[in-house]
Amino acid sequence: MSRPQLEVADIIRSAGADFVARNRHWLRWTHLKVLLAIARCRTAALGGHIDECTGCGHRATISYNSCRNRHCPKCQTGARERWIAARRRELLPTPYVHVVFTLPVQLASLTLQNRKIIYGLLLRASAETLLEVARNPAHLGAEIGFFSVLHTWNQKLQVHPHVHCVVPAGGLSPDHARWIRSHPRFFLPIAVLRRVFRGKFVAGLKSAFEHRELRLGGELAPLTHPKFFAAWLRPLFRKEWIVYSKPPFGGPEYVLQYLGRYTHRVAISNHRLVALTDDQVTFRWRDSADHNRQKVMTVSRDEFLRRFLLHLLPKGFVRIRHFGFLANRRRAALLPRCFAAFHATTPKNNTETSTAPTPHPLWRCPKCGAPMAAGSKRKVVFEEGEEPAVAVVVVGMWEARFLRFPHFHNLVGRQNLVTLDLPSSPHKSAPGSHLGHGPGSTTQPKEFSNGDRSKPEPTTKGDAIGSESWYASSLPIRPGELQPTRTIRHVAV
Repeated sequence: MSRPQLEVADIIRSAGADFVARNRHWLRWTHLKVLLAIARCRTAALGGHIDECTGCGHRATISYNSCRNRHCPKCQTGARERWIAARRRELLPTPYVHVVFTLPVQLASLTLQNRKIIYGLLLRASAETLLEVARNPAHLGAEIGFFSVLHTWNQKLQVHPHVHCVVPAGGLSPDHARWIRSHPRFFLPIAVLRRVFRGKFVAGLKSAFEHRELRLGGELAPLTHPKFFAAWLRPLFRKEWIVYSKPPFGGPEYVLQYLGRYTHRVAISNHRLVALTDDQVTFRWRDSADHNRQKVMTVSRDEFLRRFLLHLLPKGFVRIRHFGFLANRRRAALLPRCFAAFHATTPKNNTETSTAPTPHPLWRCPKCGAPMAAGSKRKVVFEEGEEPAVAVVVVGMWEARFLRFPHFHNLVGRQNLVTLDLPSSPHKSAPGSHLGHGPGSTTQPKEFSNGDRSKPEPTTKGDAIGSESWYASSLPIRPGELQPTRTIRHVAV
């Protein structure tokens, strides 16, 4: 696939600090962290490495390092390939079914205030629904296994939480001795799935409310009263919830290609972006109500970034989960029984984690075709005049590495980010004397863990390089490694 002409990173960089200033009332540090990571991804700000052929030793040009943020549109290919390679050992020789569970639009405002609770409840309720209905002898009478992937967006980047479940078309008998196949064109009754899913999710909402786990602010503040909350839930039972199931399709090889469409996706890919003109972003979207026709939508740049940031997952939240006989606690014991029921050989190492290396390298040598691998020397510091300049300041037991990043100088002062007014000569001041809260700042520097505090010296705007900010993350160093303030501006590969 060709490289897109416009990327989400370009939109973030063009917005710069003005977007942060205009939206401080709702932006949090997690939002700023993702914006900064995507903007720096595969740029000089993160350094680079040289890939070397494992066969002939051919060395490619310098490649910039990626941010590896799970919300970055450019950093998901490798993770997806590794995950699919691990799943290859778990695919059974049977057709598969794709089932989608979707929350009603009325729950969007509640979801935005309770992401972790609602997303977790959605995954659990959908999984329990499939397991319970499949276990019922009136429907399938078998124990199934599947994985679920959470998506929180629709094609217009609006809040649209739903879960994609990929299920083998059948399951193990209650005694785990044989495989029970589903109907060739029918898996489980949709009407039953809808009712059970609705009941389990609403019951989970009531339980969360009773345990005071729900955050109800703004327009939802009146719902803190139990009677109002019950009245608000009541209309949810008056409509059918959306549960969609495709007929059983394909075998293991087709499923591998199918999985790539849904795992490790972000809200929008760079290839859907069309143009950025006059602070307006144009992107393509697919209208499912109009025979999946491709259409174009234009929104303001701030609105586009606001919609994009709606879909950041809570910290540590696992959005790909396994259930039934594919659950981590049961996979080692039950998956071999599934293969035995098909009289098939169990693939080796089927209990390995999803971080196993992929057998298909993403990049091959242009000379001999062998896999390319990153060399052992990965750190790259750029020539004088290139970006970013790097300054290393040591104070007490801490080493602070500063990178110039002019577009986000307003991010300073949050968590471990501080600013450095770097003097034109590194010998003008003592180590750490220019640690402050902004260009030209004369405030006290950040106090490090050993209690050392350097006295700040007044700095003028001429002492700093332009009016740009320098950002640091502090790293501990060993005693005896204290060094004076220095500026590195040479290549070391």
